[in-house]
Amino acid sequence: MRAGLVQITAGDDPAANLPGTLDLVREAAAGGAEFVLTPEVTNIISTSRKHQNQVLHQEEDDPTLAALCAEAKALGIWLLVGSLALKTHDPDGRFANRSFMVSPRGDITARYDKIHMFDVEIDEAESYRESAGYRPGDRAVLTRTDFATVGMTICYDMRFAHLYRRLAQAGARILTVPAAFSPVTGKAHWESLLRARAIETGCFVFAPAQCGQHGPTRATHGHSLAVSPWGEVLANGGDAPGVTLVDFDLSDVDKSRRRVPSLTHDRDFEGP
Repeated sequence: MRAGLVQITAGDDPAANLPGTLDLVREAAAGGAEFVLTPEVTNIISTSRKHQNQVLHQEEDDPTLAALCAEAKALGIWLLVGSLALKTHDPDGRFANRSFMVSPRGDITARYDKIHMFDVEIDEAESYRESAGYRPGDRAVLTRTDFATVGMTICYDMRFAHLYRRLAQAGARILTVPAAFSPVTGKAHWESLLRARAIETGCFVFAPAQCGQHGPTRATHGHSLAVSPWGEVLANGGDAPGVTLVDFDLSDVDKSRRRVPSLTHDRDFEGP
């Protein structure tokens, strides 16, 4: 089977971002991808909550989601909309960072709200407080496609290995990690973390990423990755927008898990 990882440089205007995203989804499908994945916050990257309130929509009214669902149907592909920034009905006005799995019929088969919020101070010049604008999800999500069971996660989730173990032990054979990763932490940790999650779970890991400069104060690492269940990097999208195609064989999941069946070796223990 072939997957297509879409890498974009989203700006702060969802309407302006959409045509380029659709073009790359079409390019991936034209290249033979039956499963296409877009990155985290496909619709917008903005540092202004006020601006987001002006341009974002509720899920049921979101033009980006509607267009991507229609495109999945037109192309006959499975499409992971890595995530969209969406308005919610929460009293505090925080947004959702929500990933969607869309079937070849254009139907949404699963939704996942990012659980772990990126609240960090990387250095004096770079800090983030995602929880100020987004409210965290509280539910891990598996979705069954006609080719595999997929565990859905987003970006900073990748640092929480227990989430991926739970998804794998519950049946996931593919793990999706759409991201908008910081350049500093990306250079240091991006590949290592994704390879570790693949090795620990014996799953394929597909991580489509945002890349480049999104404004005067925001940049992302890029390097969309596909990783095998044995921890091998199958494809790297580099640092420019585009499509990365990767062929994968799900029998590799069983081969890796037979070689090191660690998912079945959990033991209870006391302490610390």
